[in-house]
Amino acid sequence: MIHDWQPLLLTFKLAAITTLILVVIGVPLAYLIAFGRFRFKSALEALVSMPLVLPPSVLGFYLLLAFSPQHAFGQFVEATIGIKLAFSFEGLVLASVIFSLPFMVHPIQAGFQSLPLSLSEAAFTLGKSRFTTLMRVLLPNIKPSLLSGIVISFAHTIGEFGVVLMIGGSVPGVTKVASIAIYEEVESLNYAAANFYAGVLFAISFAVLLTVYVINKKLLKPL
Repeated sequence: MIHDWQPLLLTFKLAAITTLILVVIGVPLAYLIAFGRFRFKSALEALVSMPLVLPPSVLGFYLLLAFSPQHAFGQFVEATIGIKLAFSFEGLVLASVIFSLPFMVHPIQAGFQSLPLSLSEAAFTLGKSRFTTLMRVLLPNIKPSLLSGIVISFAHTIGEFGVVLMIGGSVPGVTKVASIAIYEEVESLNYAAANFYAGVLFAISFAVLLTVYVINKKLLKPL
């Protein structure tokens, strides 16, 4: 049987782009939450954590409304940069970033908070900026947390279904990722194809998690 690899390739493309964006925005956000002192810090933490407690269908529904050209945000994006977010790959990326944000921020935040304050204070005493301290002092000391955030975010994006279905539907080559393909194959009673997609995702997810556990064990091993 010849299998269609396109949903799998699209899934890994989505996960890779989403994870890269999450690293860029997740590290400074985790730093802000870990060390920041401002009035609405608790509200920011709650907002970041919302995808953990909201049903994917609820989050997907509100994102679909926001991305729709009939609403202000969707209109603004389409008018300014010419990208239609609803039922597009770009919309999937933005929705995936929002949905997987806590899985990147929380491990990195926990890593920052586990470090002694003396590390930052010593760097500031030596005249280092906050950015230099973050990049040269703090991040190298939380490699396991950073790696965990990257891997968990990647794996979580691979397994998305509810949000992806609401935002992207099932457009072949555009938004039809592996989880959607599995759902459709099961609905069609084509269990062999569903088993193929599910098996590939299972194997890769297991391999990714096993790799991060092995690497983290080596990083945490005392010299």
